[in-house]
Amino acid sequence: MATARGCCHGGEGRERRGEIGSIVRSLGCFPTEAELHELLAKVEEEEPTGYIHLEKFLPVMTKVLLDRSYRPIPEDVLLHAFEALDEHKCGYITKEELVKYLTKEGEPFTQEEMEDMLSTALDPETNSVRYRDYISMMIVDET
Repeated sequence: MATARGCCHGGEGRERRGEIGSIVRSLGCFPTEAELHELLAKVEEEEPTGYIHLEKFLPVMTKVLLDRSYRPIPEDVLLHAFEALDEHKCGYITKEELVKYLTKEGEPFTQEEMEDMLSTALDPETNSVRYRDYISMMIVDET
């Protein structure tokens, strides 16, 4: 059995099912929740245990990476989305507003996803997200 010490929280050669989305996104892939569920269906055991085994995950994820599946959202689309949320057109969104939008509407973020985003996006001095700066940090250079 393959071992991935130091990166797997589920033990040797396996990862918790709920953390697969974070792993996939850290590899530069940005599936929707529906696409993530499809990916999980391909790698889960017949009797779900709550864990994904590395030897099932790696071939599927390798194909995803080689096929360049789950492309990132273009910068202009992200900017337009943030601007739509910025009711006062001031260039930032407060933490409270962002949490409300991203956990209560559309495809809601999990608590873990929200904490991950805020740890990167939130300006601790103003308790807000300057979304142009945040988008600049998120952009993946495809060259």
